[in-house]
This record gives sequence, C-alpha cells and structure tokens, in this order.
Amino acid sequence: MKIAVCMKLVPDLQQIRIKERAPVLDGVPLKFGAMDLNALEEGVRWKEAHGGEVTVFCVGTPKLKEAVKEALARGGDKAVLLTDSAFKGLGSEAVARLLAAAVRKTGGADLVLCGEESTDHGSGEVPSRLSELLGCGFASWVRKAEPKGNAVVVHRDMEEAIEVGEVALPAVLGVTTEINQPRIASMVQILRAAKKPVESFGAADLGLNAAELLAPKIKVSSDLAPVLNRKQVKIQGTVDETVAALKQALQKEGLL
Repeated sequence: MKIAVCMKLVPDLQQIRIKERAPVLDGVPLKFGAMDLNALEEGVRWKEAHGGEVTVFCVGTPKLKEAVKEALARGGDKAVLLTDSAFKGLGSEAVARLLAAAVRKTGGADLVLCGEESTDHGSGEVPSRLSELLGCGFASWVRKAEPKGNAVVVHRDMEEAIEVGEVALPAVLGVTTEINQPRIASMVQILRAAKKPVESFGAADLGLNAAELLAPKIKVSSDLAPVLNRKQVKIQGTVDETVAALKQALQKEGLL
C-alpha cells in the first residue's frame, strides 16, 4: 500500500508573544502540527500492520530540508519537499494544488493522511480540497480507521455522536488527535533518518504556475487579537442580590 502523509511546519504556539494585539513570530521556532504528527503515526502503523511505504509530503521554504528529518525518524520512508523561497504563507487552495500535483507526479497513493486542521490557522480546508483535486473519496474528523478490502472503515467525531462509515480507496482522510499517540523517535532512528531519500520539487517541476499560486485567493482583513473590555463591576450583597445584579448586567449587554 502506498501511503502519503501531508505535513506542515507551524510556529510553536507556546513561544508566540502578543504585542499590540498582533502575534510576534520573529525568532519563534517551527515544528510539525499536532494533528500532522497523528497523521504520520497512523500512516506508519498501517505500514507496519499491512505493509507498504510511507511518503511524507511538505510544502514550504527550504528550511523543510532539515525539519523533515523528524518525520523520517518517526517512521516515514522518504520525503517529497515542495520548496521555494516564495512558498511562505500560501493559502489552502495553493497548498492543496501543490500537494495533489506532487502525489500524482510520484505515482499516486492508495491512502492520503492529513491532520484535520493545522495548528496555526485551523481552516481545515486542505484535506477536502486535496480529495477533490485527486478525484478520490474523503472523510473528515476521523478518530479511528480500519482497512476493509478495497475500502477503509472510518469512525468520525461528530461532537455529540460517533459516525461509522466506509470510504472506497484511494481516499483522503483528515484525522484528529484521538486517533493515536504519536511515537517518539529513538536516537538510532534519528541517525538513520539522514540516509532516507528526499526529493525536492518547485512549482515548475509540477507543471504549475508559481505566480498564479502566490496570488492570494482570499484577502485577510485582520487577524488581531480581540479587545478585552473588562467592566470591573463589584457586586456586594446576598446570593439573591448577586444573581439579580448579574442578570441585569447580562441583559444590558444583550446576552440574556
């Protein structure tokens, strides 16, 4: 089975500072998103149980060449990097087009695994766009996946219920953190990762127009942190008086 895992480097959220309501990203290290690590772990588990090969696909700047060694150490067999100095802050549509073109160029895949959403923007668009471009089945919010002949049985988290269904292969799955616990690479695996094959492609190698990819399809008007307007109202009295005061304050704000 040919398994493709799509991963994204994102800023370490724990090290981001907010200044004047805007995130300060200078000097913040990059790491693979949490759900992307779950997708990789699931791909490696399928390979170990059913055979095959796991290829890691990443879109970004040349910094990926060093970072992708982590994914290879965790069980990926090889990596395909879609790198260009201009591939920074690409929209979901452009990322999906690059990934789809790369998967086709490298011989296709029986199963494509993605994190349900990225840790930074969390739009959750890439998996569904990718399935449309590849012309294959799709399931989102997958917390469990099992093979069944030429299909995969998926358990989808629908918040108030778990939906169980089948998706014919080839398929794209967007997985959640509940699907598994990602492994930690050993020192031996880290050393071996440096010897695993890594290919790099630019937009032209995939038959895509770089200028068209870089043209934003969605305009972000603002991503500033919300303004916190604390009322600083002090309430004194009995429990009934406190409840009445809270109700009055909520009614005044239109929240009750």
